[in-house]
Amino acid sequence: MREMNLEQARFNMVEQQVRPWDVLDPRALDVMDRVLREHFVDPKHRNLAYSDLNLPLAHGQVMLSPRQEGRILQAVAPQETEQVLEIGTGSGYLTACLATLARHVTTVDIHPEFHELAGTRLEKEGLRNVTFVDGDAARGWDDGKRYDAIAVTGSLPELHQGFHRALTIGGRLFVIVGDGPIMEALLIIRVAEDQWAVDSLVDTHIPALINAHRTRHFEF
Repeated sequence: MREMNLEQARFNMVEQQVRPWDVLDPRALDVMDRVLREHFVDPKHRNLAYSDLNLPLAHGQVMLSPRQEGRILQAVAPQETEQVLEIGTGSGYLTACLATLARHVTTVDIHPEFHELAGTRLEKEGLRNVTFVDGDAARGWDDGKRYDAIAVTGSLPELHQGFHRALTIGGRLFVIVGDGPIMEALLIIRVAEDQWAVDSLVDTHIPALINAHRTRHFEF
């Protein structure tokens, strides 16, 4: 695919995939138009960079489709003064979008090699406001900090409050909950110290976070 075709593919991604999925926030659309998605995919998938697909990554993980990432960006709406926590670094593309919009991003992944590759990619893009942390965040994340926005990029079979208290007052948490084939994307806002508002956004489906908790159901 020639460079001009990649530009057209990026335009088509925004206008024909992301916007029709009710992603209307100008900042979310603009950042997806500016961050070059082809820089964050495996070279053999370069021609699929702007397709409406979940692209395969190592360890059985996936790069989320553009419309799913657009929904995340719109929901958490990071501002230039804000601190963001990303759970699941993956390809580093969503990390780059968040870092372009926010003051700083802390991104957590259970696979250190994702951080090595994403770090190289972000450095090439001139993005240095990202901290990479190796860890298992399936049951939540508590590093003693509070974040204005938290994006969980793997699903949770069951909603838990492992991320809720890491939010600032007014902070936004995006998480996808349930078992396939249909899962529910939620936006959770911390409205007071011990109070959270929950808004159901859309039905979708993404792979679960590694080690995500499931209640065992016994049959008799």
